[in-house]
Order: sequence, then structure tokens, then C-alpha cells
Amino acid sequence: MKVRSIFISDVHLGTRGCQAERLLDFLRDYESENLFLIGDIIDFWAMNRGIHWTPAQNTVVQKILRRARHGEQVMLIPGNHDEAMREYDGVSFGDILVRCEHIHLAADGRRYLLLHGDEFDQVTRYHRWLAVLGDVGYNLLVRINAWLSRLRRLLRRPGYWSLAGYAKARVKRAVSFIFDFEDALIHAVRERGLDGVICGHIHSAAIRPVDGTVYVNCGDWVDSCTAIVEHHDGRLELVRAWQPVAAALPAETQPHAVSPAPTLDELPQTGIICGAETVRL
Repeated sequence: MKVRSIFISDVHLGTRGCQAERLLDFLRDYESENLFLIGDIIDFWAMNRGIHWTPAQNTVVQKILRRARHGEQVMLIPGNHDEAMREYDGVSFGDILVRCEHIHLAADGRRYLLLHGDEFDQVTRYHRWLAVLGDVGYNLLVRINAWLSRLRRLLRRPGYWSLAGYAKARVKRAVSFIFDFEDALIHAVRERGLDGVICGHIHSAAIRPVDGTVYVNCGDWVDSCTAIVEHHDGRLELVRAWQPVAAALPAETQPHAVSPAPTLDELPQTGIICGAETVRL
């Protein structure tokens, strides 16, 4: 499928949890004019403890470099796990431009702030040791989840189930952290007079309109395997790697979302797609 832009984050190359094969499948399925890598693409934190680099991870890097050489605009916005790259703001490496943040003008005229998002995580900013400890714990959950996935396949259980995602949804502190993170970003975007934000960092994919501002999180390629794509009319879609690629449909034929979305009369009538569902704005 050809789209205008692709947004991915939290690939964590160099770790056992990185699902590079699924990312390669996604990149083969989607062609784009712009590719935005929104942080934690290479996990230098984990690589300090030990490097796990597979042929598939190497192919991911080669494929991204090839797309940049062939004229696709590729931009890297570093996160906290690859924060060393922030020293090279404005520098291009192999046709890949490094920017600490970027304002993306969508096809429908909306302006989105692109940044990783760790700047709005108080734990990462002020308690780095606790963030590293949490990272180790999260990686353990991902390893356990991989074993559970193999067991589910042996038992022929359909669908995909995430232990880390279940913990995020059930643990009150995790739920509160996610909402605080989203609210902080939405507030910052409103202060800057922008229409929305596209970020990563918390490994929780979402497209959520809030009182005229759009919060978008790319998710990750460790557990949920999700990305955001922008269609040529400016619509944003949350893509999950285990779902089949749907044929592009005109805006007027896209299905409406099952869950209700707020009516934003002040914004143009464009759509945001979540999976195969469209949230009308």
C-alpha cells in the first residue's frame, strides 16, 4: 500500500525483544514519501548490558538506509534509549536527517509536533536509575510473553495477547501514568498552537482526539508491533502488524468507529483511522 507518511517508534534494535521480522513485513507492505523514526530505534541502554543483534535487525537498518537513498525523506527523532544522537540535531547521516523534534504538516493542513516524549516522563527525567530498573522489568515481561505466545500457538489459540499490555491496563499506577503522560503532551501542544502530537516512549499505541487536539502514539516493535500511517488525504491510521493490510478506501467509504468520538466543529471534516475504524473529526 502506498501512503504519504509512516511513523514508527521504539524498535529497540540490539535487544532480544525487538521483533525485527514483523517490522520488515510491515515495511514491505507499506511504501511512503516520508518515514519518521520517533525515538528508541537503537537501544543503547540495553546494549550496555549486552548486545543481541540478529540478521533481521541488520536488514531493518539496511532497508531504512535504502529507502533514504531512493528518495524517501527519512527523519530520526532520538529518544531516551538513543539519546546520544541528540547531539547531532540538524545533521544528516546517510540521507537520514536527525532532529530533536519536528513539526509535520499533514496533507489536510493539520500541524503535528513530532517528538519521542521522554521529556514529559518525570521518572525518565529525574530518576534515571528507576527508569533503567523499569526497563529491565519490562524486558522480562516481554520475554515471558514470547514464551506464552509459543504456548498459545501450540494450543492453537487464536489472536494475539500481550502480558505487558495486560499489566498496563490493570495496574492502576500504569494507567494513571499513561493518562498523565498524554495530558502533559496535549497541554504542551495547545500552548504551541498546534493541532496534535505524534510520539512514542510509553509503548502504548493510540489515536485520541481531545477537545480539538489529537494525541497520537506509535506504540512499539517489542510487544504490540504497531505503527501510524498518514494517507494522502491526511487521515491517520493505527496499523497493527498482525492485521492484514486493507485496501485504501476513499474517505467517504471508510467505516465509522464503534466507540463514540467527540464532535469537533471547529476542525475540518477529515478522519483518523484506528485499525480498520475511522474516528470522524
